[in-house]
Amino acid sequence: MYAVIETGGKQYRVELGTELEVELLDAEPGQEINLDRVLLVVDGEKSAVGQPLVADAAVSARILRQERGVKTISFKYRPKARRRVKKGHRQELMVLKITDVRLGDKSAAAEAHEAESAAAVERDKVAKVAARQAAEDAALADKLKARKAEADAAAPKVKAAPKAKAAPAKATAAKAAPAKAAPAKVAPAKAAKAAAATEVVAPAGAPAKPARKSAKTAEPSAEAEQPAPTKKDD
Repeated sequence: MYAVIETGGKQYRVELGTELEVELLDAEPGQEINLDRVLLVVDGEKSAVGQPLVADAAVSARILRQERGVKTISFKYRPKARRRVKKGHRQELMVLKITDVRLGDKSAAAEAHEAESAAAVERDKVAKVAARQAAEDAALADKLKARKAEADAAAPKVKAAPKAKAAPAKATAAKAAPAKAAPAKVAPAKAAKAAAATEVVAPAGAPAKPARKSAKTAEPSAEAEQPAPTKKDD
């Protein structure tokens, strides 16, 4: 609910809790006053328009303090007459806080108080539910803890297996290295076939050449033909 009021020759839009500055009034700070010149009141979808004032409508306010407004400068002069007039002015103001807006039997302050009471009751309910749930959770946690302690006490204790020692690095490296391949040996039968394949076939009528002896067989015969060394006389 809000209203449009008139005071000091100016119009203001106000609602519950609004603070505003108005022209100086004949009242002291801390007093409660009623502003009767209400031009418009709107309550939700309903509205009351005054002609010029709304009947059975009033706005209550409390005077918070008295202060002075921003300084304004008034400067007058007459050209070619050497006349200069400079004046300063600070308007005296009253700071008001709206405490209630009424239209007939309806009051904005009463509605706000009821809404605040309902919200407080709802907060209390939520707090109670939360406290009860916290107590239930704590009781359940205690039960689970007790059951776990009983199970641990009833279960037999199992000794932990000793940890296996790590193998030395050199042994593992030796195992990991691949074995060297042994040199392949040539079979004697294969060697004879290779030697026969290398022999040159002689033409017809030509005398047959004696077969060459292998280096291994030739060496011992040469050694046998050589005469034994003799000792010369001195």
